[in-house]
Amino acid sequence: MQFTAHELSLLLNGTVEGDPSVAVNKLAKIEEAGAGSLSFLANPKYEQHLYSTNASVVIVNNDQVLTAPVKATLLRVANAYSAITVLLEKYNTLKLNKNGIEQPCFIHSSATIGENAYVGAFAYIGPNVKIGNNCKIYPHCFIADDVTLADNVTLFPGVKVYFDCALGNNVTIHSGTIIGGDGFGFAPSADGSYTKISQIGNVVIEDDVEIGANTTVDRATMGSTIVRKGVKLDNLIQVAHNVEIGANTVIAAQTGISGSTKIGENCIIGGQVGIVGHISVAKGSQIQAQSGVSRTITEENKKWMGSPAFPLNDHMRSQIVVNRLPALERRIHELEKIIEELRKVQ
Repeated sequence: MQFTAHELSLLLNGTVEGDPSVAVNKLAKIEEAGAGSLSFLANPKYEQHLYSTNASVVIVNNDQVLTAPVKATLLRVANAYSAITVLLEKYNTLKLNKNGIEQPCFIHSSATIGENAYVGAFAYIGPNVKIGNNCKIYPHCFIADDVTLADNVTLFPGVKVYFDCALGNNVTIHSGTIIGGDGFGFAPSADGSYTKISQIGNVVIEDDVEIGANTTVDRATMGSTIVRKGVKLDNLIQVAHNVEIGANTVIAAQTGISGSTKIGENCIIGGQVGIVGHISVAKGSQIQAQSGVSRTITEENKKWMGSPAFPLNDHMRSQIVVNRLPALERRIHELEKIIEELRKVQ
């Protein structure tokens, strides 16, 4: 993919300062860019690189004042950071613009696939699967019986979607993620062994959800595990059976949510958080990394930290006290010596 400075100016509503015909075919950081690269300057801390960069085109703000000669062609825009965001999205769209059905793959005769679809090689699409328009199913994906994908769904390589699950519009799932694996359900027997409880529910993922690589969302024992609209899940997250995650909640990597827990909308959950089962987390809760949530949180829009988690301000005050413990111990020993001396005098 190659664009001239002039073409970029039309896309970004900018003005060219330099050679409008110079072409670029890759994006790079301003301090690392070489010939043929497009870069940008939005942070004043990097201004010195503007005068030494080997980039062919650099996007700058309209009000950028030059204090030395610049080799690159400049593209002046209202906001350089916003402009590069537009270009990154455009680049990503073009890079991922695939269509058609590659062979070999397996598509059951009862499956239906909408318009402008892409199915990669070695993908499996089972009986009664319904796939909407503009969906992209990358190589080695597995879509089991009776799964429904709405429009604009992207499954990157190696995604597995078990039977009966339903994905909404504009859902993106990254490589290695498993949707609808069995929940962790086993009943203890009298002899100490465990008997598996069949997991006959499904997973429902609503619109505008993105799920990172190697995350697992387990199917419900009965009913549905639900990921509500606008949720963003990082890599390596475990969502157990019958969990419900509220709209527009974001969860960082290595978090584990135990069965039947309900997470409210607009929550922010840090990395390596552990949440026990059968509790609720109020909407707007912010849980700091490595916290352990062991009870229901009813107060909305509060910050929590620690294991067990408690309000962030209380945790920080407690940490200050903990940090002072060695000094307090020394003072206690000193006071004990003084008391002992006083006793001897008496």
